[in-house]
Amino acid sequence: MKEIRKKYFVAFGEHLQKLLVRHNKDVMTIASIGKIEPKQVYRVLNGEHGASMGTIISIAKGLGISPKELFEFNFDLGKD
Repeated sequence: MKEIRKKYFVAFGEHLQKLLVRHNKDVMTIASIGKIEPKQVYRVLNGEHGASMGTIISIAKGLGISPKELFEFNFDLGKD
């Protein structure tokens, strides 16, 4: 289970990177608008850990999107 969580965190970070590009935003902008530390955004981007709900809301605010858009990517839970 630990391995699949790590893979999910990495996939989430990859999806977040695509959203940054799509919305033409950088980490510093997201962090500033969302009022969080850039370090938190970098950790999520790098798949180091899962984001808390507060971090999700802050990142979504920084991107100008709904929080649900951060979860709209494909991930196969059957893969180990």
